Amino acid sequence: MAEPEDTAETRMARLILALRSQGVSDAKVLNAIETTPRELFTPELFKERAFEDSALPIACGQTISQPFIVGLMTQALKVDRRDRVLEIGTGSGYQTAILSKVARLVYTVERYRTLMREAEGRFKQLGLTNVITRFGDGGEGWPEQAPFDRIMVTAAAPGEPKALLSQLKPNGILVAPVGKGPVQSLRRYVGDGKGGFEVEDLIDVRFVPLLDGVAKEL
Repeated sequence: MAEPEDTAETRMARLILALRSQGVSDAKVLNAIETTPRELFTPELFKERAFEDSALPIACGQTISQPFIVGLMTQALKVDRRDRVLEIGTGSGYQTAILSKVARLVYTVERYRTLMREAEGRFKQLGLTNVITRFGDGGEGWPEQAPFDRIMVTAAAPGEPKALLSQLKPNGILVAPVGKGPVQSLRRYVGDGKGGFEVEDLIDVRFVPLLDGVAKEL
């Protein structure tokens, strides 16, 4: 009996099954991942590995996150279709594209101009019209557009991201890796409606650090 052909569809199906087995169960999130071509966000050298559940290198010393982490963070954010979401760290734009399929608007900030330009090209190619980009210091957020319903940070904050929490609606949710070492805690802050937050540590993760300012490159 012949082996089934290893197509993009079968590889994606295997990835979705792997995500389900690890606890990513939100149907909206899984559908967003299934309908977003990760290979478009992956450098040519690593395109054969686009359907692997692993992080991969991209330009500027950054990474495209592991699909499990993308799925888990998106699920933890509990995004509603009416929500305005702020993303800190556009990177390849893969996580941004996933968020764009579950949110009303996604505001995304990137400190590397090269990455921002490349991501914008991918958003255009995919026809994503609800993504607004900004080249700038992610740690400062986007005060002019605040408050946001949800905030996702895709780089490790050394401590509590107070500037970003101040841009969240009273009942909003922020998900961010927090910690100074090579391993951080993926932390969820849920607004209590009175200016305080319920804080929950989800899992240990490894993210590049959240750096101040913008990168000195073209």
